[in-house]
Amino acid sequence: MLILIGYLASALIGISLGLIGGGGSILTVPVLVYLFHQDAVLSTSYSLFIVGTTALVGAIPKFKDGLIDMKTAVIFGIPSLIAVYLTRLLLVPAIPEVVFTVSGFVVTKSIFMLLLFAVLMVIAAYSMIRSNGLNKVSVSKSERTYNYPIIILEGLFVGTLTGMVGAGGGFLIIPALVLLSGLPMKEAVGTSLLIIAVKSLIGFTGDFGHYDLNWLLLLSVTGIAVIGIFIGNALSKKFDGTKLKKGFGWFVLITGICIIIKELWLK
Repeated sequence: MLILIGYLASALIGISLGLIGGGGSILTVPVLVYLFHQDAVLSTSYSLFIVGTTALVGAIPKFKDGLIDMKTAVIFGIPSLIAVYLTRLLLVPAIPEVVFTVSGFVVTKSIFMLLLFAVLMVIAAYSMIRSNGLNKVSVSKSERTYNYPIIILEGLFVGTLTGMVGAGGGFLIIPALVLLSGLPMKEAVGTSLLIIAVKSLIGFTGDFGHYDLNWLLLLSVTGIAVIGIFIGNALSKKFDGTKLKKGFGWFVLITGICIIIKELWLK
């Protein structure tokens, strides 16, 4: 039964990316851990492949429609993909199996990664619930100015975060592209999908040799998520994704809080 729910949730990952431009990837690790019973650290690796492939499929029609700003994607994407690759190659394997102990409670590497992910979920949920006014912050291509140092720093930060927890970080990338590059919302969503795709897939390659991968599970979840993004793209033409974003944000918030409670008090 849990496996069936897991595959339905996999479709939701893609639907969310297609419908509201982000948020879905934040569900990938909890789905893998709690519904498919995968190790938390390994799940962050799987998530990079699932999210990267799904975002890449979603970016293709955006590119065809002219909704990807390649200059911004390169400026933001290069430091981001370098950071995610080095994080997966060097930082994640260096985390000890027992991170620390507090009053007899042992925080293992898996628990630490899940708690870090849950905190990110709460932040992402807050971003989705509170997001408003971004559509108004856009300028024409001829008037755009690029704050290179801030965009590069943001790329490094998001890349490191993606490498640690396996989430695409669209909830951070989209506001950054709108506010720092002056992109219209639809163009920011398309550009974000391309950035997420490239950095996630590059980050996944940094895991080669560190884990034994279950390719059957990985490809089946990815395939269903890809189907989901086609559904999401179709629904986005009939529904206003921004109106659904707040409700999805509350769902992510509750999920994140439940993970924190489970890992800290229900062990």
